[in-house]
Amino acid sequence: MAPPPNSRVRIRVSPTLLLLFFTTLLSTSATKISYSDHCSSFVPSSPPTDLLPTHSSVTSFFQIDGGQYSGGDQIFGADPNSTLSVPRSFSFHPRSVRETLAPGTLSLTGILTFHGGGIRVSGAPGRSLRFAQIRPRRPRIFNRVGRAMFGLSGFWSEPAGRLCMVGGGFGWSSEGRSLDLSAVFKLNYPNVSNIWSAIVSGTIESLDDRTSVNYFDPVRLLVYTEKNYEFTKVPDAIRSCSVVKTRDEPLGFGNGSFCDYVGFHMMQTYRLEYKADCSGGSCGPFDRRLGFSPSFMSLYRIRCLEDGRLRMSMAFSMQRKYRDNGIFEPGKTLVGEGAWDGEKKRLCVVACRVADANGSSTVSDCTIGLSLWFPSVLSIEHRSTISGQIWSYRDKNDSGYFDMVSFANLDTRLLRSYHGLKYKYTKLDLVNSSCVQGDASSVRRKRFPDVKKAGDMSFSIFVKDAGGNISWGYAGLLFVGETLYGISLYGRFSGTQIPVPALVDDDPRCWNVSYYVRYGNESNNPTEISAEGTYDVETGMLIMVGCRQVGSSLDCGILINIQLAPLNPEEGEYSKGKISSTRENSDPLFFKPLEISVRGMYRTQAAENIRWMNIEIAMVLLSLTLSCIFIGLQLYHIKKHPDVLPSISITMLVILTLGHMLPLVLNFEALFFKNHSRKISLVQSGGWLEVNEVVVMVITMVAFLLQSRLLQVAWSARSADERKQGLWSAERKSIVLCLPIYIVGGLITLFIHFGSFGTKQKRLHYSSSDFHSLWEDLFSYAGLILDCFLFPQFLLNIFCNSKDKSLAPAFYGGTTVVRSLPHVYDAYRAHHYIPHLRYSYIYASQNGDIYSSAWDIIIPCAGMLFGVLIFLQQRFGGALILPKKIRESGGYEMVPVVGH
Repeated sequence: MAPPPNSRVRIRVSPTLLLLFFTTLLSTSATKISYSDHCSSFVPSSPPTDLLPTHSSVTSFFQIDGGQYSGGDQIFGADPNSTLSVPRSFSFHPRSVRETLAPGTLSLTGILTFHGGGIRVSGAPGRSLRFAQIRPRRPRIFNRVGRAMFGLSGFWSEPAGRLCMVGGGFGWSSEGRSLDLSAVFKLNYPNVSNIWSAIVSGTIESLDDRTSVNYFDPVRLLVYTEKNYEFTKVPDAIRSCSVVKTRDEPLGFGNGSFCDYVGFHMMQTYRLEYKADCSGGSCGPFDRRLGFSPSFMSLYRIRCLEDGRLRMSMAFSMQRKYRDNGIFEPGKTLVGEGAWDGEKKRLCVVACRVADANGSSTVSDCTIGLSLWFPSVLSIEHRSTISGQIWSYRDKNDSGYFDMVSFANLDTRLLRSYHGLKYKYTKLDLVNSSCVQGDASSVRRKRFPDVKKAGDMSFSIFVKDAGGNISWGYAGLLFVGETLYGISLYGRFSGTQIPVPALVDDDPRCWNVSYYVRYGNESNNPTEISAEGTYDVETGMLIMVGCRQVGSSLDCGILINIQLAPLNPEEGEYSKGKISSTRENSDPLFFKPLEISVRGMYRTQAAENIRWMNIEIAMVLLSLTLSCIFIGLQLYHIKKHPDVLPSISITMLVILTLGHMLPLVLNFEALFFKNHSRKISLVQSGGWLEVNEVVVMVITMVAFLLQSRLLQVAWSARSADERKQGLWSAERKSIVLCLPIYIVGGLITLFIHFGSFGTKQKRLHYSSSDFHSLWEDLFSYAGLILDCFLFPQFLLNIFCNSKDKSLAPAFYGGTTVVRSLPHVYDAYRAHHYIPHLRYSYIYASQNGDIYSSAWDIIIPCAGMLFGVLIFLQQRFGGALILPKKIRESGGYEMVPVVGH
């Protein structure tokens, strides 16, 4: 029964058309409100004249994004009491800008949109987050437009640096009712900004009566603008850095621009380190005023010029992760400007507080200095690639003074920009002896990764704790000796394959290495360990000492042992190891051992996979091409000898035709490239696999068409001649004999499949790649039937006792060779077996035939036997193999075939 029609009609409206509709409607409502009644004292009006281009610099000057607002709970809803909340923000998009008769005054219209407010993010850490509205409810169609939207028109005065606009808009009450709003928008918006005036404030106030449902409380606005910015504090910033003393010589950047190297890389989160003896509100820039010392600082909105001058914002919080949404939080934000000092190799910045004074945030107290540099020498205890300090210019007795605060970046992964970076090993004495004592005799024939190939020495890991919880992680090689390999921010290797000297007693067997290890839930402060130790290239043993940051303490009582899997592993052999604490159980920093496992493949193995796949794809293409050639030769043979055409087995031709048709009909990609597209994704190669797949499909289609043509010609030739009815009788007899054999084989396949499935279900651990679906097993059995494609022709020749040379030797001999070669190749491959390569089998794939040590011998021998029998039958008669007594005694009855 058909389902009842849906009573709710859904109409899809284009967002662009919807926005255009609202823009027109809001602009119309804006013209109904008198500008002079509400703005003439703030920005006098003037008759507009010329319209400026939409994409001009003047128009873009009024574009505002990432502004912050507060108030207006009637239409925006109260903020939830949650640390996971979406900040309130607003944006202004100018639609038209016109010059006026008054110099320095512009007339403009635009759309003011508010987001956030009354929206919270709910969900437990580590789980997917969902957005939930607190209030107000509103039609779903407006979800993408914003909480409220106003169409405004007004004037901007360049001398006064003010903008005033009036207009109407849409909003929703706490009950979810649509509101028709009218408001006046006022903003201090100077033409030129500097560190003092870059943060501008304003308001939007309701023009409706207080008793009206459309009324809302005044909304305070705050936005950071960088339009026409002028630097004023750079000389002070350079002078202030004299108080900074770096631990080592910092990195320089040659003759290149500082911004080209690291301007973008500085936008990350840093851990703040306070003096242990700080007290009395002097522990940081916010201790005395706000009563708390933030743990993290984030640098964002960095704008860097070619001469090294820059401006930026600094946000302080108790949370490690900070999202740059461009919104200022008064009291917890600093803005600054400065320049790169090429001589001293450091960045010097003067920072100012963003304070909330009487409802409008202003920039004040520019007595904070910040310096940032890039260490040239790293160690296990000092792994940060960016370090710095924050200090106060004030006297110690001043109320705004605070002790110097150090900071270091959290993302310790290295960047290829840091040329000249070195590493100092300090804890090798704890692991050196283990490398010398390692026993290499048990792994004499094993080949382990080359330490100079960072792609093999860095890998993803799975970490299992004592409670059985598993988390994902990564172990990245940073240094070999003092040579930087490193990884980029996105995990890509930046090291080049260059000669590296062995540094353990000049022993080429052992190498000093430095690692970066990270594991755990990304949303809940993952564990980061800086490690150093030795790697034994003969045994594949990686032994390291590690350090991790636990609060304000650095725990270096960590031992990491990883036994790397060889490049030529045995079945079930993979990298595994352990992270353990060397402390006593009663120590607060002690933790139970963690198990490490690695289930990926090395880059060297991946490259080997690619090479074998190229070879096997070439073999597939060659086999299909040869099949087309052999079918073509058979078509040429019957063209020269049309009289033998009816003697060809129709059953044999149907089997061969189905063999070429099935890959085309039954999702060729899934059957042929089942495991390979997934595995090959780790080494993208410009789509070469897809191209070869298309070529294979095309050649398969050609073979299918040629085989179909051969079947059609043979069928027509036999059906057209009524004197060949005896051949149809013989064909039926061969089918009666073949069909039960095929059915019994299929039942045996089913029995084996379900038996092996039950066995694997009882096993606790087995690879999903070892399990074959029922369809895959049946498809493999179909490959066995194809291997014995000559069997129906053999039976037909017996029943007809035919001597017709119906099949060309090149056809039945060549096709037999094509069907046998995969088994010969599989037998060779079995003696050179590498476990990780079996996931990349294309030629002689397990999904296309039955392969094993026994079948790889039986099938080629059976194919050769049938080929020899067909040759003898076509030379001496189809009943040649029957005993002579049976033929002479009449026990064998030949089917009469009427000739021409």
